Formats: sequence, structure tokens, C-alpha cells
Amino acid sequence: MPQSRTAGVPVQSRRPSLGFGPGPSPLGRLLLWIALLTGPLSSVCGAPAPPKFTKIPTDQIGVSGGVASFVCQASGHPKPVVYWNKKGKKVNSQRIETVEFDEGAGAVLRIQPLRPPRDENIYECVARNSEGEVSVTAKLAIIREDLLPFGFPSIDMGPQLKVVERTRTATMLCAASGIPDPEISWFKDFLPIDPASSQGRIKQLRSG
Repeated sequence: MPQSRTAGVPVQSRRPSLGFGPGPSPLGRLLLWIALLTGPLSSVCGAPAPPKFTKIPTDQIGVSGGVASFVCQASGHPKPVVYWNKKGKKVNSQRIETVEFDEGAGAVLRIQPLRPPRDENIYECVARNSEGEVSVTAKLAIIREDLLPFGFPSIDMGPQLKVVERTRTATMLCAASGIPDPEISWFKDFLPIDPASSQGRIKQLRSG
């Protein structure tokens, strides 16, 4: 290694070490620890990703005068915006309401009361961010109440208003019949309830 002399004393020239060679300096060790703790910037902020649906709406058959709700949700980075179209245009009606959740990455399309044939259509859910756009469709058909086919689902007992003390347990009952047995979904303020994300506070129990 080249040497320099100062006042007649041989001194080895040294470069500041940043921790990548033998004997790292305190500054080098600090930088290395920060890199190990935080990782690459892309892993902290999230790599850009186009929208991808996590919940897609399904075709429905509603009863005239009743209600229909379609649920749509997407993921991506940056977080996508989800909205609903009818005939290529954003839905706009006093009877058709869009309720957003998950900071706009999810949206419930709620139609009430159902009016045939005006509401019978194909509805499109669109998810968009700076990385791209995806869409999915669902069809709504409406039947008059006096023309319901045998086995069509019906609510036999709906939930009732309850007053419960704070920290106590509230039980809401709902019973439906049909052939085959219908599946029951719960909504709160027009938004779907997911018991899995309630940290055990909400449970859906089946009977019979």
C-alpha cells in the first residue's frame, strides 16, 4: 500500500470505511443496520401494481319492489378507485345508490325499489389506478312477486330492532327458506359485514 510521510514519520494513507471492508466504522455499521431494518424502498412503499379484484359481483334475480345489492372490491398499488357503470355511464339515479368503503377501493351498488324493465340490465364495476384498469359485469333480472317460481328464496323472519347495554352481546336473527337452501348475507349501513375481519366481535351462526 502506498505510504506518505509527515514530519519524517511514515504514515499509511487510509480511506474512511463505510462498513463494506474490514473493520467498519461506526457510521458504516449504522448505515448497514438501517438497510437491514428497512429493506429496499420498494418493499416499504410497495411496488406499483395494477388493480386486481378481491370481491366480484354475481348475477342476481330480484323481486319487483324489492332491493338488490352488488358488492365489488379491488386491490393494487396505488390503491384503486372503484365505481359502477350502467350502459357505459356512471350510475346516476335517486333509486340507485353507490356506497364506498375501503377508502374507495370497494363499492356497493344498491338499487331500491326494483322496477322492471328499467332496472334490468348489465352493470359494470370498474377498478382503476395509475397502473391500469380492470372491469367486471353482473346481470340483474327482476321477477314480479306474483310470478315467483317454486323454491324462490324468501325471508321468513327478519332481524328486529334491539336495545342492548354497552359491552353486552347482541343477537340478531334471520331465517330464510328456498330450494336449494339460500345463503344469508349480512349488511351494516348498506355495507357487507365480514366476520373474519371483526377480531372475533361478530360471528355468524347457522342453525337447522
